[in-house]
Amino acid sequence: MSRVITLLTDFGYESYFVPSMKGVILNINPNATIVDITHAIPQFNIFKAAFTLWASYKYFPRGTIHVVVVDPGVGTSRRALVIKTRNYYFVGPDNGVLMMAAEDDGIEDIRSIENRSYMRPVVSSTFHGRDVFAPVAAYISLGLDISLLGPRVTDPIKLPIPPNTVSKGFARSSIIYIDHFGNAYTGVRSSDVTIMGLGYGDTLRITVPRKNLEIEARFLRSYGFAKEGETLALINSEGFLELSVNRGSFASRYGIEEGDEVVISIVK
Repeated sequence: MSRVITLLTDFGYESYFVPSMKGVILNINPNATIVDITHAIPQFNIFKAAFTLWASYKYFPRGTIHVVVVDPGVGTSRRALVIKTRNYYFVGPDNGVLMMAAEDDGIEDIRSIENRSYMRPVVSSTFHGRDVFAPVAAYISLGLDISLLGPRVTDPIKLPIPPNTVSKGFARSSIIYIDHFGNAYTGVRSSDVTIMGLGYGDTLRITVPRKNLEIEARFLRSYGFAKEGETLALINSEGFLELSVNRGSFASRYGIEEGDEVVISIVK
């Protein structure tokens, strides 16, 4: 039986951790198709992993099993989970990393992974990715009913939702994600932009209290409508109001970090 299993971790690409997980999966199901979403999540950054999973999970074939290992609580009393949603399975620690994507797709069942029959014979207290999550994903890819893994969970850990306040001409939000290009995603969604009354060509004033900084940016359709090096704002591919520098890095230019509060107003 062939089924896609994705891996998303903070393990990096230079260690033995990821290939060890792949080896465990392929020993159980040699026909599994393994896809690396990324292993470049900053160490222990649960929210960035959760957002990355949310932004990518839905483009995989129905039935894909998404394994996430960003797990600073490994070896403690934190639970190991498998979540069945309308179209996918999610496997990983109970620290909130799975929930943004799982709730987006629609949760049908959550189980605590406790049945050692579906783990490796010896379970390390520091490497559940290899010894718990990888074998469980492989068995699910062979058709395992997740009810055999352990009891139902009704109180999974959820990540706090970053505050977001929007009104006409105004938004107070935070930087929820910075991508490879240094583009900074705010928590303001495309529907919020309508509430703000923001239109293409309008100028925004962006205040970053942590840095006592004010930035002006035009709201444009895409990067190419700005001059090279110009600061702009746009609605990105995931539907968030993004702060950018055309052919540059907004984050580097202004010293912006994930979690920074931003206050956005339309300049009249």
